[in-house]
Amino acid sequence: MELRARINAAVKTAMKEKAQTRLSTLRLINAAIKDRDIAVRAEGKDDGVDEAEVLTILGKMVKQRRESAQTYEEGGRLDLAEREIAEISIVEEFLPKALSDEEVGEAIDSALTEVGAESIRDMGRVMGALKSKYTGQMDFGSVGAQVKQRLAS
Repeated sequence: MELRARINAAVKTAMKEKAQTRLSTLRLINAAIKDRDIAVRAEGKDDGVDEAEVLTILGKMVKQRRESAQTYEEGGRLDLAEREIAEISIVEEFLPKALSDEEVGEAIDSALTEVGAESIRDMGRVMGALKSKYTGQMDFGSVGAQVKQRLAS
């Protein structure tokens, strides 16, 4: 089932079950997707965002909530941190399964070979190849450091 259809079905289910936290989070997801649709249409793409872009949006939402939860915990606002963590679990339901550390290593090796990377100058191409295949499945912040380390040695 298409990702947008899954999200819309989840909204309907949350409405029927009167699950307020879940419903508000799902509505935030839909709002973020629609906001990006509008921006893309202004650029001339009439069909809006594709599945990969939706996965990117969801990944950004998770990252934002993790940062917020950490900030709330540091500030002693555990109630707000718990709410952010609950939202993370809802958003992650629509992301593909995250890769293990071993699988991430294999994906990096594969991308290095595919691109023919030899130096740090090739890092952008390697990251582009990884993002095109593994959006939503790995944390590109930590992967970037790993790619940089492998290219430097």
